[in-house]
Amino acid sequence: MKICLIGNNLTNLILANCLAKLDLDINIYNQNKTNFTKTNRTLAISNDNLKFLKSFFKNFNISYKISKKIKIYLDNNSSNQLLEFTNNSNQVFNLFKYKDIYSFLEKSCKKNKKISFFKFSNSRKKIEELNRNYNLIINSEINNIITKKYFYSKITKNYNSTAYTLNIKHKKLDNEEACQIFTKFGPLAFLPISDTETSIVLSYKGNKKLSIKDLKDFVNKYNNKYKIKSFTSYQFKPLKMKLLRNYYYKNFLCFGDVLHTIHPLAGQGLNMTIRDIKILLDIIKKKIVLGIELNSDVAENFEKKTKHLNFIYSYGVDFIYEFFNFDNKFVNLISKSTVINLTKNSLFKRYINYASDKGLYF
Repeated sequence: MKICLIGNNLTNLILANCLAKLDLDINIYNQNKTNFTKTNRTLAISNDNLKFLKSFFKNFNISYKISKKIKIYLDNNSSNQLLEFTNNSNQVFNLFKYKDIYSFLEKSCKKNKKISFFKFSNSRKKIEELNRNYNLIINSEINNIITKKYFYSKITKNYNSTAYTLNIKHKKLDNEEACQIFTKFGPLAFLPISDTETSIVLSYKGNKKLSIKDLKDFVNKYNNKYKIKSFTSYQFKPLKMKLLRNYYYKNFLCFGDVLHTIHPLAGQGLNMTIRDIKILLDIIKKKIVLGIELNSDVAENFEKKTKHLNFIYSYGVDFIYEFFNFDNKFVNLISKSTVINLTKNSLFKRYINYASDKGLYF
C-alpha cells in the first residue's frame, strides 16, 4: 500500500518517518523548496509528545533546552507574576530550534528506503494521477490546488496582529525558565534555547510594521533578566486562527496547519499536530492488522476522532488570548482577582498542566 504526502514540511517529515515504520511506501511531493535553515522559529514540544518522537527515532540527538518553569506576567514587574507552571519532573516544555529538528527529520527521511521525494505539479491532471496511484493522499500544504479546490471552507479569525520572531544572544546564565508577558501591545514570550541564547516571540497588535529598532526597544523595555550581547535578524507573519470545516474529500485528507492554525501564545501548534499523528497512526495500524486496504475510511475515522477536540482546543487558546486582551483594557483588574484565585486550586493547575502536555486526548 502506498501513501502520498504533499508538502515537504515538518508535519510530513514526522508523519513519513512514522508511517514508514509500518512498512508502508511513502512518497513526499513538494511544490516549492523552502530554506528552513534561515528561520529563527523556536518550537515548544510537550513531554508526552517528545517521548512519542523518541520512540520512533532511536538516534534522536537534537539539542534542545528544557524549560523547568513557565511564568506568566501582566508586565515585566516580578511582583505582578500571575501564574507559574511546573511539574514533578521539572520539565514543563522542551524547546527546539525549528531548523535543527527539520534538518534531523529530513536526513532521516532521505536515509529511509521506504520514503521517496518527488516534485509536485500544481495541476488538475496531477490530482487525477495521485488519485489513481495512491491509497491515501495526505495534504499539509496550504497554498496548492488541492487545498483551493476541495478544502476552501474554513472558520477564520483575523487577530489584526503580526507575530515577530528573533533571537537574542546574551551572557551565560541558568536559562531554564520560559516567560510570557501579556503587555498592552500583545503577548511577548522569552523562550530559552540555551544558556547563552533566547528566542523572542512578539504578537504585536495593530497595523504598524515594526523595524528591528522597534523590536530591540520593545525587548529592552520588558527584559529584566538577560544581559544582551546581540540580536539576530527577525521574521514576521500575520496572525489568524483557521479551522478547516471538512478534513477529507474521498481519499484526500488534510493535515497540520491546513487543519488548524492557532495563536502562538500557548506554543501548541506543533503539539496539536503530533497528537493528530498519534490518532492517525492508531487508525492505520488497526486497518493493517485486520488486512483492510487503506482508503477514505481512514480519513473519515480520523475526522470523527479529532475534529471536535481540535475545535475545543483551538478555541481554548483563543479564549486565553481574548481574555487578556480584554483584561488589559481594565488595567488587569479581572485577571488579578479571577486567575490568582484559580491558581490556588490544585485541581485547576493539574488540569492545565495535563492539557498543555497531552491535550484533550484521554
